[in-house]
Amino acid sequence: MNTYAMGEGGRAEAERMARGTLTEGAARAGLAARGVIYLLVGALALQISTGDGGHQADRGGALAELSQQPLGAVLLWALGVGLAGMALWRLSEAVFGSAGKDGRTAKKRLLAMVRCVFYCSVAFSVLSFAAGSGGGGSSDRQSRDVTARVLDLPAGQWLVGTVGAGIVVAGVWIAVAAVRRTYRDQLRLVLMPRWALRLTDVTGVAGGVARGLVFTAAGVFAVRAAVAYDPARAKGLDDTLRSFAGTPLGPWLLALVAAGFVLFGVFSFALARWRRV
Repeated sequence: MNTYAMGEGGRAEAERMARGTLTEGAARAGLAARGVIYLLVGALALQISTGDGGHQADRGGALAELSQQPLGAVLLWALGVGLAGMALWRLSEAVFGSAGKDGRTAKKRLLAMVRCVFYCSVAFSVLSFAAGSGGGGSSDRQSRDVTARVLDLPAGQWLVGTVGAGIVVAGVWIAVAAVRRTYRDQLRLVLMPRWALRLTDVTGVAGGVARGLVFTAAGVFAVRAAVAYDPARAKGLDDTLRSFAGTPLGPWLLALVAAGFVLFGVFSFALARWRRV
């Protein structure tokens, strides 16, 4: 009885520590770092929509742009550390569960682990760039290279097509969730002033729809690459964004999506302040 109580008490204490000041700070720093990246990518895409196509509108382009600013090296290291904090937060959610009534379900834990792996990769890329050892390569080239390697595998064509279809579904889900404002479930609503909630709603809906649209387009290009057995048809973030300028709406659609990315960056800052962790 006492042993069981001690075990439960130890587990509860470990969970409290995981949700303590360190993890909360890591989460908020990570959300802010994500906001910086989306702001920069959105700004670069806006420049492309106005005819200045010499920029790379993806994470590599954002890092290159940041490195040219005053104290650029310091900012890059801070960004990398913030993203590492995001990975740490997602790891704590995978191990101990996330905030909310369904936070301990296997589905939520698995999703948290996937996000942890993703942000570990992003943080490593940013920190490598800050250290001068790469990490800022073109997303388009990376996408084509990965697609080519997977297509060469047994059933690689089906695998690329399945992943692409999954990205399409994820994109639609992101956009629908933004319109439904499901992010409100994670907000500390009772602490938010009215202006903050309005700002979060505007940036969360517009930014989420833009983000979902880009995911959906990237997934469609992956499916096309699988059907044609042509890795050149796969597109990274930069080429996916540029493809919007080739629609009947022309550069205006790209400008709208780019503005949505900027708004999603602001939304990430709002989450850094008001999200329950």
